[in-house]
Amino acid sequence: MALRRALHFVFKVGDRAKTATFYRDVLGMKILRHEEFEEGCKATCNGPYDGKWSKTMVGFGPEDDHFVAELTYNYGVGEYQLGNDFLGLTLQSSQAVSNAKRLGWPLTEVGEALYLTQAPGGYPFYLVDKEQPSSDPVQKVCLGVSDLQKSTHYWTKLLGMKVLENNEEKKTVLMGFSDSQCKLELHDNSGAVDHGTAFGRIAFSCPREQLPGLEALMKKENQKILTPLVSLDTPGKATVEVVILADPDGHEICFVGDEAFSQLSMVDPKGNELLDKAMAEDKSDEWFAKHNKQKAAA
Repeated sequence: MALRRALHFVFKVGDRAKTATFYRDVLGMKILRHEEFEEGCKATCNGPYDGKWSKTMVGFGPEDDHFVAELTYNYGVGEYQLGNDFLGLTLQSSQAVSNAKRLGWPLTEVGEALYLTQAPGGYPFYLVDKEQPSSDPVQKVCLGVSDLQKSTHYWTKLLGMKVLENNEEKKTVLMGFSDSQCKLELHDNSGAVDHGTAFGRIAFSCPREQLPGLEALMKKENQKILTPLVSLDTPGKATVEVVILADPDGHEICFVGDEAFSQLSMVDPKGNELLDKAMAEDKSDEWFAKHNKQKAAA
């Protein structure tokens, strides 16, 4: 499965301005592209909402060779409830640590040259205080599971990942499609996985021709398919095909056809400008404040 690769993790955000500050000014990521939508996504990319929303891709480089974050913002939703499903994203950048200290962004030292911080909304990020590599600084995403053996079987035998490290003491398994890309770490929660309302989604690409076979395998193995093979249109851009799956604990997994996605995910040099424009034109905070109301909590 060497042709499969990790793409991004989807975070629901309630405050775009603070979130943009974290990713741009603290982590040092770039806005790769920004898109506004008038109605919900057919593959529920923005969650179970059918109103106006936006998608912002941020990362240290193009999605062709970097693992990035997809930030989905639903107009009118101010906060989401965290569960114990997403346990952290780890990246290596002493510059990010310096940025956080300079900007007064809360940091907690949790190990040797390792700091824990939080993105707006409470999402945990681990910063390795070492020089940022020339390759992708994002090292791994950690997800909580209720049965480590069962989940490891799903991700390796059905999805084709290979186990890179098994730490029985920490109750973790590190795996990936290749050594050179962002890894997935599964951590045994010793209990049920709660996705809250902030539940995310991890995305991978594969050759388009593999999508029907992947869907057929999941049907044969009686595994959950959240969205059968579907085409997603982005006006003026490539149409991509996706299959959305759920692992034994309900973690959402998106597989997208690589050929079209490579076109769709090209960096938009106007991405930063488009995000700033959208935030400036979003008067929802002012409206809610004027009417002495609070945005909905999902």
